[in-house]
Amino acid sequence: MIDSAAWNCSGADWQATAPVAWLRFDAENWHGSRVPLQFFSRTSRHEKITLYALDNDGTLRSRSFAESDGRPFAGGPVFRLPLPLVTAETEAVLVRIESPHSIPLLTEAGLVRHVEDAGRSVEEMMLLALVLGMLVLPLLFDVSFYLVLRERFVLFHAAMVVAMMGYVLFAGGVISAVVSLPVVFLAVMAPLSWAVGCGAALLFLSEFLERGALSRTMRRITFWTGCWTIAVPGFFSLQLHATQGVDDAAYFITITPAAVVVSAALVHAILRGSRSAKFVAVAWFPLILTSIERLGRGLGVYAGPASLDMMMFVATGIEVVVISLAIADRFLAIRHERDAALTEARMLEQISTRDSLTGLMNRRAIEARFDELLAQGFDTFTLVDLDRFKAINDLHGHQVGDAALIACANAIRAAGDRDSIAVRLGGEEFVVLLRGERTLERAEAMRQAIPMRIAKDVPGLELPVTASMGVIMVSRTAHQTMQFADFYARADALMYEAKAAGRNRLAYERLTVFSEPPAARRRAANDEEAA
Repeated sequence: MIDSAAWNCSGADWQATAPVAWLRFDAENWHGSRVPLQFFSRTSRHEKITLYALDNDGTLRSRSFAESDGRPFAGGPVFRLPLPLVTAETEAVLVRIESPHSIPLLTEAGLVRHVEDAGRSVEEMMLLALVLGMLVLPLLFDVSFYLVLRERFVLFHAAMVVAMMGYVLFAGGVISAVVSLPVVFLAVMAPLSWAVGCGAALLFLSEFLERGALSRTMRRITFWTGCWTIAVPGFFSLQLHATQGVDDAAYFITITPAAVVVSAALVHAILRGSRSAKFVAVAWFPLILTSIERLGRGLGVYAGPASLDMMMFVATGIEVVVISLAIADRFLAIRHERDAALTEARMLEQISTRDSLTGLMNRRAIEARFDELLAQGFDTFTLVDLDRFKAINDLHGHQVGDAALIACANAIRAAGDRDSIAVRLGGEEFVVLLRGERTLERAEAMRQAIPMRIAKDVPGLELPVTASMGVIMVSRTAHQTMQFADFYARADALMYEAKAAGRNRLAYERLTVFSEPPAARRRAANDEEAA
């Protein structure tokens, strides 16, 4: 018999590191309807439990159970075993637990007649079901947000929510109301869910806060502490029999850095003015406090009832509401940032693809889209060049020359429609792509409109500013083998033909089969223009 002085009844300094632990329940008027029939305790790994009923006369009755013999029931994270016969003469019930892996396995044990006497109240079970239901909503939010944002922090938060759901199911005992699972599975899943949830929370925090809220060093510390929390406490949560002497304390010690780093990172971010960090701090502060309380019980600093766990589940419900608001707030901020970035990108793209003087597309823009435009039916290529434009700059200055170019662009734009695209190549050269019916007549009307618009918008010119035009109309079979440079070379040669023929006119060509443009025509036209 164990000496009575060896029993620890102080409520502190419990240990789960010894190969064998003993519990003693002294009789308290055990007779009639008060005779206990069941032993129960928190679900945790062990190898074997032997129950003894000790009578006043020294009679000892025992029953032994393997780990797999435990029967979980819907009253929390607990399992039960039937007692040997307990009578009015029974002095005490002794419990021998071999290879205990958890202090709560020892401190939260008890004897009852009916299992419902050890279960949670209806109110507690309803609260757990409510928290579990609340966790479904942010998970749906995460799926919706990820489809829009494709941000990693959404995935990390989803992992955190799933882990929290697992913790409520297994540590809260809700799962046992639905299905009967082995004790070993329940014993592992509860602490594993908490380790994964804490680790995912750190990964979430490292990615969630605004840019610059965490320094590069703090962000790395937060991220790698999250990885550590999933891996190391996650390993000890498996409660392998080979690690029985250390895994209980090791689990709580190795998970402690998570709370320290989370607190430090949030303070660091708040001091840097992070709005999101304030949301997260409000959401996680209750969880950090309840985790510290659970840490004290887990390390055997003091013993407390299992009902204290309800504080953690309430804190989880608070976290769900506040962190959902934080993600929604961050979502709106990211959308605003992205909209601003897209607006800026569109402005930059417009600057890079638009001629700054006339507002028409530039050569870079048209070459990038040329094949697409050909496929859309823009098969008439018109090259426009103002006649004797150099004389305008020489006589009136470049400011007047720029005004003439703007007026030319406005004339082309005004004469165009949805079936025409105008481009300024540079200098006094413009390209107009046309599609549809009567493209040659439309091009000529556009050419004739140019002198009138320049005369109207740029008064004081001594001579009218006319335009010469080279037009290429090609069949589908021809343009399938032609590039922008090919169109330009042919239209350029035709435009110089028009200049050689007296300027202020149009020269055109219809192509059904592509061939190299006649270079001799351009050389002759160049000679004529120079003369």
